[in-house]
Amino acid sequence: MIRYALKCDQAHGFEAWFGSSADYDDQAARGLVECPFCGSHAVDKAVMAPAVGGARKADAATDAATRMQTMMMEAAREVRAHVEANFDYVGDAFAREARDIHEGRSEKREIYGEATPAEVRKLKDDGVPVAPLPSAQPDPGKVH
Repeated sequence: MIRYALKCDQAHGFEAWFGSSADYDDQAARGLVECPFCGSHAVDKAVMAPAVGGARKADAATDAATRMQTMMMEAAREVRAHVEANFDYVGDAFAREARDIHEGRSEKREIYGEATPAEVRKLKDDGVPVAPLPSAQPDPGKVH
């Protein structure tokens, strides 16, 4: 396992674990690496110091990081499941519908859907409260 410090084009910093540097390169090239804060796929490696320590310390840190990653992925799955079960899906009309609700032209309700990064920036600039929905993660029991 290798841990990378990453940053997106919106200057959000975060870390992610990959099986190897080739795994990161492959996933990034296919657009599978995304910012957990804004959903941007324009993600690059950030400068980070190498981890130095004994094997036992490294194993404990890897175990703790793996547990943390598992907990975070489960929380993201639960958030997504809650939204999908309780919010109205509006597809690619999300930006227009969110603006209409915010400005009182549409019935107030919870929605989710698709929006481009430019649409999201415009909504945020105009004070419309929006947040990225965690991406659908594979079920760990079904990953080979």
